[in-house]
Amino acid sequence: MDPAVLRESPAGSGAPSVEESGGNQPEEVTDDSREADGESEETEMEGKDSERSKSQDEDSLHEELTEEELDPRIQEELERLNEASEEINKMELELQEVRSSHRRIMNESVLKLKAKSSELGSCIEKARPYYEARRKAKEAQQETQKAALSFERAVSMHSAAREMVHVAEQGLTAVKTLDPTWQEMLNHATSKVNEAEEERMKSEREHMRVTQRCQEAEARVQELQKSLKRSIIKSKSYFELKAQFNDILEEHKSKILLLEERISKAKLNYSSTLRHLEQISEEIHAQREQDQPKNGPIKPCGGRSPPVGAETVNSTGTEGGACGGYPRPNDWVEVKESVANAREWVETHKNSRPSSLISKSVIRSNTWATSAATSVSQGKKGREMGWRMIKSE
Repeated sequence: MDPAVLRESPAGSGAPSVEESGGNQPEEVTDDSREADGESEETEMEGKDSERSKSQDEDSLHEELTEEELDPRIQEELERLNEASEEINKMELELQEVRSSHRRIMNESVLKLKAKSSELGSCIEKARPYYEARRKAKEAQQETQKAALSFERAVSMHSAAREMVHVAEQGLTAVKTLDPTWQEMLNHATSKVNEAEEERMKSEREHMRVTQRCQEAEARVQELQKSLKRSIIKSKSYFELKAQFNDILEEHKSKILLLEERISKAKLNYSSTLRHLEQISEEIHAQREQDQPKNGPIKPCGGRSPPVGAETVNSTGTEGGACGGYPRPNDWVEVKESVANAREWVETHKNSRPSSLISKSVIRSNTWATSAATSVSQGKKGREMGWRMIKSE
């Protein structure tokens, strides 16, 4: 056997010669590995770009929040919001305490009055009409006082209106000619006198009605006091205790109503502060949208810049287009067609050239394929470089 052949293919090595392999397997393995390397590089580039875009989005969000926090109006509204929230919480706690105290006193009054009723017996029911009449007489007396105040106010208004009429009449008699101003003043004063007279008569009738009712209630109290004297004296402790509890419960009830009113006002203030805060935020965003064209063109797709070496054109769909300088789908198709043309050229000329030249062509075509895959994101420069390498062959 020829020693040269043994040197080319030693026994047990399992490495086929160039003729046995046909010169085609290294090309396929090398192209697949090169394409895989190009895809991995593209994936890494896309991952880095996505991470960069996320960091830019976070920075822009942080800048927006910083701008809003720096606005003094927002700080003032937030302080008002905190104050209103603290006030609401404080009053709600106080209201809860008052309500719990009201329930506790009510339960205590029920137990104590029940025990007192069991102790005194039937005299409580016998004396109850007397104390009921006293309650009605007290209410009638309060209504009488209100009616008296209303009647006094109506009398005062009537006297003032009559005084205005007297002044207007003197003004008319002082001038020889008929003055329309004094005439209008006299008409106005006369209408006021009529209204005041009507109000005075109405108040007088109401006062007389409640006064009569109060007198009847007082008479009823006197009558029951004479007829139920013994039961009244015996059950006095029970009704006095009941009156004490009623006063305490009324005081708690008025405090509850006052706190509920204050809480509702504080909640309205809280809501208005929130609305004002939303208006300020909308104004800030509107101002930012107005100022954005002045600071520069809007960068689509998160404002990412194109990769290094790519040709940047502002028009959408060209190199460095709308999405941060990535190539168009047409660029991918053209580069893949160029790779296919290179492989076809190598297959066509591999039989007519020496094996060493074929190996060099395979290596050069694979090198070009790797360069073309790497330069996909670089637009026209990648295509021109690939065609120059093909022509150099």
